[in-house]
Amino acid sequence: MISIFDLAALLLTLSALFGWLNHRFLRLPHTIGLLVMGLAASLALIALDLAFPDQHLYEDLTRVLRQVDFTDVVMNGMLAFLLFAGAMSLDLRALRDRAWPVATLALLGTLISTGLVGGAFWAASQAMDHPIPLPWALVFGALISPTDPVAVLATLKNVKVPEALEIEMQGEALFNDGVGIVLFTVLVTFAAGTGAEATSVGGIAKLLLHEAGGGLALGVATGYLAYRAMRAIDDFPVEVLITLALVAGTYALAQKLGASGPLAVVAAGLLVGDRAPRDAMSERTQGYVSSLWTLIDEVLNSVLFLLIGLEVLVLRFAASGLVLAACAVPIVLLARLAAVSMPLLVFRWGGHLSARNVPFLTWAGVRGGISVALALSVPENAAKPALLAATYAVVLFTIVVQGSTLGMVARRTLREGRDDPSRST
Repeated sequence: MISIFDLAALLLTLSALFGWLNHRFLRLPHTIGLLVMGLAASLALIALDLAFPDQHLYEDLTRVLRQVDFTDVVMNGMLAFLLFAGAMSLDLRALRDRAWPVATLALLGTLISTGLVGGAFWAASQAMDHPIPLPWALVFGALISPTDPVAVLATLKNVKVPEALEIEMQGEALFNDGVGIVLFTVLVTFAAGTGAEATSVGGIAKLLLHEAGGGLALGVATGYLAYRAMRAIDDFPVEVLITLALVAGTYALAQKLGASGPLAVVAAGLLVGDRAPRDAMSERTQGYVSSLWTLIDEVLNSVLFLLIGLEVLVLRFAASGLVLAACAVPIVLLARLAAVSMPLLVFRWGGHLSARNVPFLTWAGVRGGISVALALSVPENAAKPALLAATYAVVLFTIVVQGSTLGMVARRTLREGRDDPSRST
């Protein structure tokens, strides 16, 4: 068994090596390149193991990777820091102006997609004689419907879109994972046949209020305390430490209180990112804080996308579920189309929505590590291998195919709207 330091050294070394190789030869967007190279390395090791079974190369590396609890690393480690970095860079005033489209996409869009994906996935499994119970199909819908904030923010770095549309996409990605996690929790409880009270209408409302509302309130409170503490001093090392403590402390406290940690750090990041630069941080401190969180974002993103690629070595996919996994890709894509189109039809009178952006928003629905982490956390049952295979297929397709072609889609579908950034979703 290797130490945590050795494991971290291995992942950082591979990230640096693959990043250099990608920049030198493949020239894919950084995170996509790391995922592709991690996946290629995994498949190459599997092929070598089949060709030379006596060498045990596959088993040795798999034993190392099994020490990485992907769900714990993502949900209780990287996610808090990545979400805070994303929220810090988001313009809160611009987000307020686009609050209605963001709320529509994050809440209504996630609910619509969960129902459509769950129903279609269940029907497809029945047609392929690989039946998945409807409750577990809905669990898949809940874990795969929210766009991944980490993947979306990483993808947007390589794509030029109108500012208002970018704000909406960032806002949706930062907030809809909280909605998706609450739905996932309720549906897993229902599918597993436990906690009937929690799956009632009143129980769902109570859980939503406690997790989502409690998380947002906690984030505002801790973010304000951090802002006041930074305003009282002018010492960049201490202020940098305050931002780090804010993220770790807020996320840990939210978990202890049963509130949504992701929403808490997003709320804290938005508040500090908006108010602190104006009257709590000197220009020098702003430079250090901005540089620190940019580096944290880049390094953690690199390791996370590499891990997604390497996870193929650890995950076991049943051959019978691969066809169903392939069908999950168009199912999720069509559900995303419906999720961004239906609010347009229902709320067209509001004047906030534009059909022009539907193709781009559909293709921009990138999923990532959070979906994989949630799928891995599903309790052991007969449907779990199929859910895991389908999740991985969708994540790979959205990151590699959609992520790498999103710029082309933006140029072709948003060209007419570049002069009018005020009208987006």
